Amino acid sequence: MRRSDKKILTTHVGSLPYLAELDKKAADYPAKLVDAVAAVVEKQRGCGIDIMNEGEYAKGGDWLSYVEDRFGGFEARPPKQGAVHLLAQGKDRADFAAFYQYATEKGTLFYEPGGLIRRMRPSWVCTGPITYKAEAALQREVALLKNALKPGEEGFVTTTAPASLEPYRENEFYKSEEDFLAGIGSAMRVEYKAIVDAGLVLQVDDAWLPALWDRIGMQMGLAAFKKRCMLRVEILNDALKGIPEDRIRYHLCWGSWHGPHAYDLEMKDFVDVMLAVKAGAYSFEAANARHEHEYTVWESVKLPAGKLVLPGVITHSTDVIEHPALVAQRIVRFAKLVGKENVIASADCGFGGRSHPQIAWAKLKALGDGAAIATKELRYA
Repeated sequence: MRRSDKKILTTHVGSLPYLAELDKKAADYPAKLVDAVAAVVEKQRGCGIDIMNEGEYAKGGDWLSYVEDRFGGFEARPPKQGAVHLLAQGKDRADFAAFYQYATEKGTLFYEPGGLIRRMRPSWVCTGPITYKAEAALQREVALLKNALKPGEEGFVTTTAPASLEPYRENEFYKSEEDFLAGIGSAMRVEYKAIVDAGLVLQVDDAWLPALWDRIGMQMGLAAFKKRCMLRVEILNDALKGIPEDRIRYHLCWGSWHGPHAYDLEMKDFVDVMLAVKAGAYSFEAANARHEHEYTVWESVKLPAGKLVLPGVITHSTDVIEHPALVAQRIVRFAKLVGKENVIASADCGFGGRSHPQIAWAKLKALGDGAAIATKELRYA
């Protein structure tokens, strides 16, 4: 994974707003997708982003549903009538029910052109051995990014951890929860390995691991919840076995929808779980109002040798554009605690579907400008 002794490098988390409409059903979609990826990579360059991706355009901008066509062993069933999905429950949802009702009716939990366009996800039920059946689609995704990068540039491709694919899937085939998770992990390993073998950096997204705290964790208690999480980390590590750690970025957040987040699990209670993932870099929220203060965790937690942190220094959670000087302050805080050579400046989470395109790109430009200021402040030779 790229490091620098000359400057603070920049990246982001993955999902970016479309620069132009893409219709998957159109005959010219493949050609337009190639052009769109080239354009979004060039747009990132213009913002001063060093480590880029294809904006998750090849995934349709959805870090969960993209695997629906890549798995075998599942069948789709309509949601059970009257059932409230686990992910629509929780203490935040209960204590701020009036807000969530209003936000749902107005379509303000997410931003999407034309208003909120969120389809109901089907209930996926495992009825046979889980397999990965989308090698060709993955190869196209990888090629899109590689063809858009210039020699010497580093790119990353996002994918999803077994623990974050689990909540939308039920098991009617495997004998145990652990076997079911291992089945997901074994299938996803095909994707993980192929991305790294192609010479790109693998990012594993795992928002639902900590974000289930206010759904099931609070009732379980911290120790039991962390034990549950560690099992899922072990499953992920097994799926990553043999893949060089310095080619892996692990991203966690707390769901990142535009809601209160009053009951997120604190980083001080979860940092050991995060660091247990065998990755070379850790990406996490550090710029929004609920989590910015948590940079102090690194005053008492030592970052393992050879590892990187990719803290969010800009956030999708507000439409206010961060001043580059504030971005620089956030970067310098981390640099002083873990070493400037161990920091790559990033975003809290993805912008696609969460921020108006003008806002998202202005924030990414502030990220690049802030990193340049921080580079000067940290007195690189």
